Amino acid sequence: MRQIEVPASYSLDELVVVERAAPGRPGPGQVLLRMKSASLNFRDIMVATGQDRWTPPPGRVPGSDGVGEVLMVGDGVTRFCPGDRVMTTILPKWIDGPLTAEKRADGLGGPTADGVLAELRLLDAEGLVSVPLYLSDVQAATLPTAALTAWHAITRSGVLRPGATILVGGTGGVSLFALQVGLAAGARVIVTSSSNDKLDQMKTLGAYAGFNYRDDPAWPDQVVALTQGCGVDLAIDIGGASSLNESIRATAIGGAVAIVGLVGGLQATINLAEIFQRNLRLDGIETGSRAMLEAMLAWFERKEIVPLVDRVFSFDESAAALNYLQAGKHIGKVCIVY
Repeated sequence: MRQIEVPASYSLDELVVVERAAPGRPGPGQVLLRMKSASLNFRDIMVATGQDRWTPPPGRVPGSDGVGEVLMVGDGVTRFCPGDRVMTTILPKWIDGPLTAEKRADGLGGPTADGVLAELRLLDAEGLVSVPLYLSDVQAATLPTAALTAWHAITRSGVLRPGATILVGGTGGVSLFALQVGLAAGARVIVTSSSNDKLDQMKTLGAYAGFNYRDDPAWPDQVVALTQGCGVDLAIDIGGASSLNESIRATAIGGAVAIVGLVGGLQATINLAEIFQRNLRLDGIETGSRAMLEAMLAWFERKEIVPLVDRVFSFDESAAALNYLQAGKHIGKVCIVY
């Protein structure tokens, strides 16, 4: 079978397709999948390029989000049968309940576990979820990380309701799903971007307003003014160190800031008075559990939410797909078909 492996150079340009022996028969509790589609996340770039705590050993198979067809099931597997379409979960040990160190271990396509960019994969059945019938393989592959992160942030803060106001940083995968979820719930969604073209596209998709943070560094004040001096109920922060303080300034008294992204750095200095004087809550959002994903999929199906896909690459073009994602020109998910 063919798979993608992280090179010793940790260079995206040196990612190559290699031939490896096919997995054997599934053991107890396992399923053998023929992968059909994958979608990419910023985390995949960090793994493939060996950044910070995401550095894997050379030879690691990257990619966390995929859809595959069940070819065989091992002893004791009752959740799936051969022929079923299933999607992965990025943290296959987090089935339900609060996150623990044990449940967070061995994240798919990370430093300690191979991911989905292989034609065949042996995975534990408990870490897989059935694909809704109304979604294609490519559409479904976009959901396990970006959509679930947005869902977790919105449901945890209690703003999955009409009349809520949500601020979304950027126009990447999490941000687009936050827009779609917020709109489907009846919320007003405000977006930020460094591109006026992207802001226009987000408004076309239903965003209430948009602000260019590069052209207007005082955009948090504009958000507060737009919300009658209150601020937003929830700010979903993608930038990390580069945007956290601005997200805090744009949030209403008693509101929440969901920290979901790291694209602007890991280390931030914040004014603690802004937090306690306004009774704000900072929520660190680590994707979500399998139970959260299943609840989200049921809600998506009722609301008929269809993920937005920017571009689809072939399996042989995986390196080009990651480079395209890194360039940041996309609106919607970047996907791979096998």
